[in-house]
Amino acid sequence: MSVDANGRVGVLRVVGTPIGNLGDLSPRGRAALEQADLVACEDTRRTGRLYSALGIASPRFVVVNDHTEADALDGLVRAAQAGRDVVLVSDAGMPAVSDPGARVVDAARRAGVPVEVVPGPSAVLTALVSAGFVADRFCFEGFLPRKGAARSQRIAALASEQRVAVLFEAPHRVRRLADDLLAVLGPSRVVAVCRELTKLHEETWRGGLGDAVEHLAEREPRGEYVLVVEGASELPVEDDRLREALAATLASGGSRRDAVDEVAATFGVARRRVYELALDEGGA
Repeated sequence: MSVDANGRVGVLRVVGTPIGNLGDLSPRGRAALEQADLVACEDTRRTGRLYSALGIASPRFVVVNDHTEADALDGLVRAAQAGRDVVLVSDAGMPAVSDPGARVVDAARRAGVPVEVVPGPSAVLTALVSAGFVADRFCFEGFLPRKGAARSQRIAALASEQRVAVLFEAPHRVRRLADDLLAVLGPSRVVAVCRELTKLHEETWRGGLGDAVEHLAEREPRGEYVLVVEGASELPVEDDRLREALAATLASGGSRRDAVDEVAATFGVARRRVYELALDEGGA
């Protein structure tokens, strides 16, 4: 426990803040913000607006984002060790979940500073419940890598993932994410596309990935997105099974294009995958 020379006990409080609706801040969260001597936050302007909306006088802010978190650790720990109430917030939701903060908590615990977590709104759980999937087990993927092998590997793993998966994405990249998921998971895998959660224009759309791509193409994406992908119902279809189905369909006299479309729809896999198998086999 951190106690200063006057017997004051310092603490790090991790506070979940609203993801949209200010009314979602808990009484305990408000009290923590009121009592804070120092607030570590991603953006001082955004956190300042939160304090202003709550009618609370702002304490001293310290910027803790992806670029400054490592440099801020020592100062935050020393403040708590000096008996001050240090509060950690993110721009919205729970800190350290696809947001900065994990290293601050780790440093505090290593230094023996008490850490209290004040639960609050979470985009992950809000979207998960809104999607309506049975989610006794789920995985959180957050923001996928933007490109390269790391992105491809993460998406490929979702093809056989039997747990519901939750992904975050920015509006200007959400169409590409849907396209990439469609190419690997196939058009029939069900996804819930959630945007502006808890806000005035909150929306949750649900359907197959094929339809999701069309839905996102209908208007310019706005607001932060959470995609909730239904888990695979069974292990992925083996290539040999697809080849057998292709051969049978082609033998009936259909074109390669028609055979690819039929097999992809029957097994709920990506057309691209079936097409590449057809090319490998030299189908007519």
